Amino acid sequence: MKGILIDRFGRNINYLRVSITDRCNLRCIYCNPEANIIYKNQQQILTYEEILKIVKVCVDLGITKIRLTGGEPLVRKDVVCLVSLLSKIKGIEDLSLTTNGVFLEAYAKDLKKAGLKRINISLDTLDREKYKFITKFDGLHKVLNGINKSLEIGFYPIKINVVVMKNINEDEIIEFAKLTLKEPLHIRFIEYMPIGCTKDEWEEKFVPYNKIKNYCQSLSVLKEIKIFDNNTAITSYQFENAKGTISFISPVSKPFCDRCSRLRLTSDGNLRSCLFSSQMVDLKKILRNNNVNNQVVYNALKQSIIHAVKIKPKESQILCNNYIYKELTMCQIGG
Repeated sequence: MKGILIDRFGRNINYLRVSITDRCNLRCIYCNPEANIIYKNQQQILTYEEILKIVKVCVDLGITKIRLTGGEPLVRKDVVCLVSLLSKIKGIEDLSLTTNGVFLEAYAKDLKKAGLKRINISLDTLDREKYKFITKFDGLHKVLNGINKSLEIGFYPIKINVVVMKNINEDEIIEFAKLTLKEPLHIRFIEYMPIGCTKDEWEEKFVPYNKIKNYCQSLSVLKEIKIFDNNTAITSYQFENAKGTISFISPVSKPFCDRCSRLRLTSDGNLRSCLFSSQMVDLKKILRNNNVNNQVVYNALKQSIIHAVKIKPKESQILCNNYIYKELTMCQIGG
């Protein structure tokens, strides 16, 4: 019988984000900076077989929503095979992937055929030179081609994740908002988070939610709508006669901890119950204990996952004064 994971604060934990690699082909300034990144070697990251074992236990406990992340998940070999295997697990109602979009044009058709339901594409600028500055790669055209290919083959919804940064891409908020008038794209403006940086570095780039929203409203009236995502009502916005929608992800100025339903599995097998917490449960150690049988491994994984849910904090440390999480970057934690 399928379980239901409820934490100490009454939140239903039904969403697992699985980082399948910490490697990425881009070096985005807020996620995978050029300096001081030491990647995991092949032996340190989970195999696909190990990921499947963890996911199956999570699904038995009540997880219904799986998102593959990285690093960049499309740089890992045979990712389409993993998607196909995950799509066959009974109980997974929503299987999605977050990508930087560089390889998406080549992979989109196979991913959809393998059973992928939805795609999130990280894109912070529509300007070629600015894209090169942010990512250290001349690949904007590849990402745009990937978006067009995804629209062509029928992925829906297609969400575009835009991390807004002062003096970098703040001036493009309206241009991104205009995309929703032409195409059924869901633009998600995300506040720059204090991860992998100093307090000064964060403050000089941070643009609060209300300012981002004001930019959009200067274009036209935004109507509030409710979108149901995995049976959860999410507030989004839409311009009159627009084909797409706009939403604002505001972990700093308008946190949503009371509605958080997530667990995060890092590429090296640590289960985190909060993005902004250093508390982790090591699942890889359980999987690689060769002295126990499959049932013992299953039970140990089950108890460890339940423990991770029990230690999930009421709210993130980001709400504490002067919180800056510099221990790891986003590519190491999992996007």
